[in-house]
Amino acid sequence: METLSVREARRLALARAGLLDPRWTGLPGRASGRGKRARAGAHAVMRRFGYLQLDTVSIAGARSHGIVLLSRLGGMDYRLPEELLQPGEPIFEYWGHEACWLPMELFPVFAFRRREFREHPWWGDVVGENPRVADDLLVRIRDEGPLRSVDLEGRGSRGWWDLKVAKKVASQLWSSGVLAIRERKNFQRSYDLIERVIPAEVLDREEPFPSALKTLLLRALAGHGWAQTGTLAATWRLRNLRTEIAIALEELREEGAITPCALATRDGRHLQGWIRPEDLELAVRLKRIRPRKDQGVLLSPFDPVLWDRPRVKTLFDFDQVLEIFKPAPQRIYGYYCLPVLAGDRLVARYDLKADRKSGVLNVLSRHLEDPAPPGAREATRSALARYAAALKLKPSSR
Repeated sequence: METLSVREARRLALARAGLLDPRWTGLPGRASGRGKRARAGAHAVMRRFGYLQLDTVSIAGARSHGIVLLSRLGGMDYRLPEELLQPGEPIFEYWGHEACWLPMELFPVFAFRRREFREHPWWGDVVGENPRVADDLLVRIRDEGPLRSVDLEGRGSRGWWDLKVAKKVASQLWSSGVLAIRERKNFQRSYDLIERVIPAEVLDREEPFPSALKTLLLRALAGHGWAQTGTLAATWRLRNLRTEIAIALEELREEGAITPCALATRDGRHLQGWIRPEDLELAVRLKRIRPRKDQGVLLSPFDPVLWDRPRVKTLFDFDQVLEIFKPAPQRIYGYYCLPVLAGDRLVARYDLKADRKSGVLNVLSRHLEDPAPPGAREATRSALARYAAALKLKPSSR
């Protein structure tokens, strides 16, 4: 079995994530403005992972999907990430890792999930329990056109609607593939009939589940570089499918698409995982590079590199914590901390609050790792300056 060191796996993860020099990532390093080239750059990043996770929190001046793109694509207009989902764009919104934007070519792959979600994953069969609401909603959308979430309130003869019920019904109809998210404006969803959003040549295709499972596992591995089976499954929230996943991985191995590969950890363990042959070759080349230590970049706490916290601990020796749901006195680092990547190490984290009216990006706290790696302080300053400039804000002096 092939074996990687932690440093090799870490650098490979960053290369596949688009966080090293473009010559190693195969992704653009810049996507200036908000025009066609910038959109193409955003789509390239999205295709690499297979998804771009959405999150509502914007306290740091951009939402997570915006921070992910700004951290990789220099010169991108900070407003563009909020405008990506529009009619005619090659992406759609659905349940991927969480609620995500995904490349349109993956729409047939998620036929199994649309069938599975004929009952809502959280609320059960709210459509079956509220058929009148569902029928009226579909008639309204058919006759009046797309409806935003805020448009779901009853009016006139529809005053019997309960807003919370209507939103749940719309969400189930979207999850099951009757409706689609047409676009987002000010992060507000706009629901439409799915046949008016998804191109017919894509809508009419369904990838069989065994093939879909292999597609998703291989796409996840392409984004991670090296990964254990659990990480690959968690990338797409594939639950209670241990046998099916094992079969799919073995078939991919027999096809030569992946190969078993162990990770030799610092404490002497060998973690069993998977890697694509081309990424094994890339990992060997990355051993010779010298990632720069004097430039830093801020990452979203929901970055594809960061959401698997045990993996982050193994590869970076960094405790990635999310303290949004903790009472303020119990927080160690802050409400919405953005880790700082310098070279191939996570060296610090910032808790930030943007003030658009005053044009300032306020630093609520900064925590360097202990011990701070060489160049960490300069990297944190560079990362903050880069992020603030991308947002057209001035960083506070703290």
